[in-house]
Amino acid sequence: MTIVPPAPGEPRRPDGPRDPGDAWVVADDGARYWGRFGAAGLLAVDAERGVLLQHRVAWSHFGDTWGLPGGARHEGESACDGALRESAEEAGVPASAVRPRLISVYDVGVWTYATVVADVVEPFTPVISDPESRELAWVPVEAVDSYPLHPGFAASWPMLRGLLDVRPAVVVDAANVVGSVPDGWWKDRAAATGRLLERLRPLVVEGMAAARLELPGDVWFPEVRVVVEGQARAVDDVPGIAVVRAVGEGDDAIVAEAAALAAAGRSVVVVTSDRELRERVAVHGAISRGTSWLDAV
Repeated sequence: MTIVPPAPGEPRRPDGPRDPGDAWVVADDGARYWGRFGAAGLLAVDAERGVLLQHRVAWSHFGDTWGLPGGARHEGESACDGALRESAEEAGVPASAVRPRLISVYDVGVWTYATVVADVVEPFTPVISDPESRELAWVPVEAVDSYPLHPGFAASWPMLRGLLDVRPAVVVDAANVVGSVPDGWWKDRAAATGRLLERLRPLVVEGMAAARLELPGDVWFPEVRVVVEGQARAVDDVPGIAVVRAVGEGDDAIVAEAAALAAAGRSVVVVTSDRELRERVAVHGAISRGTSWLDAV
């Protein structure tokens, strides 16, 4: 592998300074990949308008094709941060307008490209904000194949399209999880539950390995719902996590949450070590995992 800076005739951003990551990675077979530290792109999914595609300018790599807003990652930059930064620079995508759902990584050994699939949570109008974008368009999912696609995106699109309807959710039996560790939780159930919520925050911020959810892809950002009961209902909310305060029995509320999610076509994991509860949620198509499943969080 060698690192080659852009040639004078192929500037990365003619109107601004170049980042150290803006360089070609050349594999031993001569294949060239853009981004010294890898690259990332954003597949923004809008329920009404479709997916956001970028018509690339002629001078870019595989110019005059359609692909995702994206580009070279900076050193130490996460895939999500890189995709959000690049999509803001190239298409004016506000970071607050999208919520990551999935990261799919194409890895050739010497280089990686991470596609961040994100749901639009606040409608926005894309804006051509740098020289790399010739045109931006919301394209219906069923029409994407009719566009002249960037080869890399064309190769990954069938797999990505198949995952657009997959929306995992994790339902946590707070009482069971908190009660599995003898750390004095009974002295202040709300505080103990608050610690659990903070422990779960990485699931929605950093995501979790696809294999743990038994899903394809590399990293998923599941919706997390935590069911609390009794004195634990006084727990403070934590951003990104839905706290379900059971009016009656916590187990009944967990079954209701799992059933509603599964009926909506969601992929549901219920975290509890209660054998009877696990049997009840299985009736609705949810899979269950014991409290130790959260040890990696």
